[in-house]
Amino acid sequence: MGVLKDLFKDYRFAVGFILICFLSFLAVASFFSPYDPIEWLQVPRDKAPSWSIILGTNSKGQDVFWEATFAIRNSLIIALIAGLISRVIAVLVGFIAGYKGSIYDRVLMGITDGLLVIPLFLILVLVAMLLREALTLVSTGLLLAFFGWAWDARTIRSQVLSLREREFTLTSVLSGNGTLSLVSKEYLPLTIPLIFSTLINNIAWAIGMEIVLAILGLVSLDIPTLGTTLQWAINYQAMLLGHWWWILTPVILTILLLVALYWFSISVSEYLDPRMRIQRIGAK
Repeated sequence: MGVLKDLFKDYRFAVGFILICFLSFLAVASFFSPYDPIEWLQVPRDKAPSWSIILGTNSKGQDVFWEATFAIRNSLIIALIAGLISRVIAVLVGFIAGYKGSIYDRVLMGITDGLLVIPLFLILVLVAMLLREALTLVSTGLLLAFFGWAWDARTIRSQVLSLREREFTLTSVLSGNGTLSLVSKEYLPLTIPLIFSTLINNIAWAIGMEIVLAILGLVSLDIPTLGTTLQWAINYQAMLLGHWWWILTPVILTILLLVALYWFSISVSEYLDPRMRIQRIGAK
């Protein structure tokens, strides 16, 4: 409780936490939806928001509110798969290359640099075009994870290289501690703020890329996500026809989600940073 109390002193964490809880509540609410997210013409079409239909309906005959809950849930699933799997790859590559060095570093950084120099967006578009029919929530998340770890792996490697030159590393080695013990007990706690920060940033990147791929029509439009919801609204010229509630719903939800992730990431990373912790203790 003390940790949460300290974190809530930062308005960025408080606002980010509240927004994430709100959006998570919407995602959970999708399990109680009275409508099938794929079926059309379940409600009257193009109805403006009212007390009975708080976000109105779209031109497909779907309730925009309940469709938005599915969109939030599915976008979060894709982003979490991409973020978590890419973190595992980035941490393994960064730690091995940074600590072991030698041939391990050259080979792993060669692969990493290869992914960094290629036009990532174009490659994602090409792969998505080839796999379009097979892109489900899981496969989309895996696709983004495969291309989303390289820059973060290099960043983590840089910090591990710095830690390797510290005196405590030599002391630990001379004390007979193994590599696994040194990495898990000494390096990992010091790199957690960086790992957490890159995780949140990668989740935000995955959400943005999913939206871009959906707008380009490179994912299955039958699966409701923030991107596909926006794509359907654009296809039906929702803004031109005055159906502002349809197109603004995914836009506002996306903005809220990205702002929440950004503020949440900054506040928690600063709190976990050992240097910031020493400053707080000194201030007390």
